[in-house]
Amino acid sequence: MEARVSELAQEIAESMGMEIVLVEIKGDGNHSVVRTFIDQPAGISLDDCERFSKRFSVSLDVEDCIPFSYVLEVSSPGVNRPLVREADYERFCGKNAKVRTRSPIEGQKNFKGKIVGVTEGRLKLEVAPGKQIEIALGDVEKANLMADLSMRP
Repeated sequence: MEARVSELAQEIAESMGMEIVLVEIKGDGNHSVVRTFIDQPAGISLDDCERFSKRFSVSLDVEDCIPFSYVLEVSSPGVNRPLVREADYERFCGKNAKVRTRSPIEGQKNFKGKIVGVTEGRLKLEVAPGKQIEIALGDVEKANLMADLSMRP
């Protein structure tokens, strides 16, 4: 079900010049939430979320791929954007990220550092000056950009 919902979201986003960052279905039965994060190079506005939400809602109703009541949430990924695909790591190379792995690397599962690059399914993260680690993307449980609060208007 989640795969079909993600596929529908992707089709709509592409037709609107957007990308799907992440689609989650949380909760169970009538207390479920379909949470969808959208993005585009120029950023996402409230109007973008509303336009996408209307089209996505209609498609979900027509396809009837969710067999229970749910609340649809559509938003931008925000400053702590989730990193899901290899292309996300490539796009945000040079930015700081928090990464949690499924299994320990050098005795730990949580890392913070600068994304140095990604090659052949392996993320390179600079965790200290001059110290890099490599993480297989398949071993990443969760990854997010870290907000850069030093930039001020």
